Amino acid sequence: MPALHTRSHTSKSTPKLTARKVVAAPKPKQRNAEAPPGPGTAIGTQERQMLIARAAYFRAEKRGFAPGNELADWFEAEAEVLQLIGGA
Repeated sequence: MPALHTRSHTSKSTPKLTARKVVAAPKPKQRNAEAPPGPGTAIGTQERQMLIARAAYFRAEKRGFAPGNELADWFEAEAEVLQLIGGA
């Protein structure tokens, strides 16, 4: 019968293992640029202005881009957007 060899465990032969906590990177938020924000969603000034400008453009398009009503288009679009986002 062959002899069994046992190895002595010394500090030189056994490396120390340390536990490390792995932290996943946060996932980037994806937003649908075409969908307006829902009620209760906070948006920034630039986003609000972009929504108003887009709504004013569509109002002007509906009337064939006839000159002279740009300010009315803007004010009506602004009121519409503020109503949709809850007056924020």
